[in-house]
Amino acid sequence: MTTSDNVVVDVDGVRMRYGSVDVLHDVSFQVRRGEVLALLGPNGAGKTTTIEILEGFRTRSAGRATVLGTDPAQATEQWRARVGIVLQSWRDHGNWRVRELLAHLGSLYACYSTERIRRPRDPDELVAVAGLTEFADRKIRTLSGGQRRRLDMAIGIVGRPELLFLDEPTAGLDPEARQVFHDLVRRLGAQDDTTILLTTHDLNEAEKLADRIVILDGGRIVADGTARELAQRIAGEDEVRWIRDGEHFVRSTTRSTEFVRELLGRYGDSVTELEVRRASLEDTYLALVTKAESALPGTEVA
Repeated sequence: MTTSDNVVVDVDGVRMRYGSVDVLHDVSFQVRRGEVLALLGPNGAGKTTTIEILEGFRTRSAGRATVLGTDPAQATEQWRARVGIVLQSWRDHGNWRVRELLAHLGSLYACYSTERIRRPRDPDELVAVAGLTEFADRKIRTLSGGQRRRLDMAIGIVGRPELLFLDEPTAGLDPEARQVFHDLVRRLGAQDDTTILLTTHDLNEAEKLADRIVILDGGRIVADGTARELAQRIAGEDEVRWIRDGEHFVRSTTRSTEFVRELLGRYGDSVTELEVRRASLEDTYLALVTKAESALPGTEVA
């Protein structure tokens, strides 16, 4: 794999073994600066294991991994100050109040004076961004599950991280809170140039947020590309349906936009009930996972 200053995460041939069981097999991918990459896969695919290796929480069995130019297995506190993490769940600090905890955590980033570490966010800004203004003085143990998840996100970005790990960040969120999260992810990428690596089971969420998608199954990468690229490559062509002069037509094509433009340019208002069904990420995902499960022996991984 080639590397450059634009590569924030570089994973090459990573393997993970527990006893005699391999749970990751030669995993290789890169994440570029400012990119939002979604890591998808069924339960047991190896997503959490991969993320935890990159966060420095697990030590890989083989292969190479660098995150922000550093092997996460050898990471320093200065490196950790450049990384934000939102875990699937945690329940510490129940007696802290929301704003109080964010202010305290922000003060810890001020201990590091290297020019690579950004100034922490203002706690009032964080509370507002997370939609928790009216709960700022509440004890954390009194928050609802959705409110707590918003706080988790605020904690993850308190230090203005260069790289943000999001492990199932919207699990348990109501639709309003989910939209707040989606808006925040878009803002982080556009305004702060934050690189984001997220795992999710919500295919619609991945399709909305991710610049690129890596699909993991059975501890192996089975696809890597944009949602559109994967859909065209794996799930098949788009399907265009229309009626003209009472006759029904169907056309499969990889260039549906151009085809519709040509169709309307040629026949104009005589074309009715025009419908374009694009191959979706869900179609792609199901096709890949079904194929992988039929090809590989069943192995349970984390």
